[in-house]
Amino acid sequence: MLLPDLSSVSALKPFADDMRRLRYTLHGCPELAFDEVQTAGIVASRLKEYGYSVETGIAGTGVAGTLRLGASERSIGIRADMDGLPINELNTFSHKSLHPGRMHACGHDGHTAMLLGAARHLAQCRRFDGTVHLIFQPAEERGYDSGAKRMVEQGLFTRFPCNAVFAMHNHPGAPAGTFMFRKGHFMAAGDRVYVKIVGKGGHAARPHLANDPIVAASSIVMALQTIVSRNVDPTQSAVITVGKLAGGSAPNVIPGEVELSISVRSFDAQVRQLLKERITKLVRAQADSYGLSAVIDYVEGYPVVTNTDAETELAIQVAKELVGDERVTEQMDPLMGSEDFAYMLQACPGAFLRIGNGPVDGGNTLHSATYDFNDENLVVGSAFWARLVERYLPIQ
Repeated sequence: MLLPDLSSVSALKPFADDMRRLRYTLHGCPELAFDEVQTAGIVASRLKEYGYSVETGIAGTGVAGTLRLGASERSIGIRADMDGLPINELNTFSHKSLHPGRMHACGHDGHTAMLLGAARHLAQCRRFDGTVHLIFQPAEERGYDSGAKRMVEQGLFTRFPCNAVFAMHNHPGAPAGTFMFRKGHFMAAGDRVYVKIVGKGGHAARPHLANDPIVAASSIVMALQTIVSRNVDPTQSAVITVGKLAGGSAPNVIPGEVELSISVRSFDAQVRQLLKERITKLVRAQADSYGLSAVIDYVEGYPVVTNTDAETELAIQVAKELVGDERVTEQMDPLMGSEDFAYMLQACPGAFLRIGNGPVDGGNTLHSATYDFNDENLVVGSAFWARLVERYLPIQ
């Protein structure tokens, strides 16, 4: 049966002001990983108001809303992340964070508002046959033991079975309302390495009586730069970044230890293992060469985001129907950033996509203290989710 096209940008425009007010409320009350109590309460209240069956307390503060229509046994999951970041917001607009040291610097307020807008539209129009699970996830920004990981481990897809699952993230630097996809590997695995170089402190004027960990740590930083260039196949991608080098408190004191924090990114499982082996061996060998010891905590973080072809192709077609071919990138370049939706994609077929957030002028980049989600995306993002559900669960 051919139904009128109701899930379009124009059809969602009546919700625009409400979605904007909702986003501003969420932006003003950012909450950190597994502490999204107020946000989860708002989400659950909205879903119940729209007529969804709601489960709360999933992986701590996660929420799932379910709506079943018709007789089809097919089901779809759509995920939005809810957490903010430990950043002091520098914006001065009226909806800025009310909590110093916390802000929505990655647009999760917009992700949540978009999915709730789609939830409302789907409940009102009721133009699908099957089951919709809307998953509002905590702790995406955690970097380890994240919300998605906990949800999957605690039986998310057993409690809420899905034939496919999808998620979206805003993308600064691309025009607002444009969509970007990639079949296969899309975003990198992200690991973290915490190193402590232990030496012997002393007086800066008598270095021969100490064993300086700063010198050894400096050598390690430089040596780490050779791993990708001399150990990884040039046709593969990998990044090793030392983001923290900390030690000492005064210019005339040689400290007893120095700490390094390292970010490691890769796409291939063998490369990921190679990086772990080489970083561990190199750090220990370098420290030993200076007569020091190294304590290494290698934390394996999010896996690679890998989109399945069929689900990605469907999402691409939905985006083209919604905004036109010229505003859709079918095979975006892979991104070295990481995303814990990868855990859900390991357990269920699906696709992760990006929606352009506009120019990055003025520091409007992810995780910056002046970031803000682009309200132009609220309607088009909600319309995409609604249309995707109707295409995935068509009325026969």
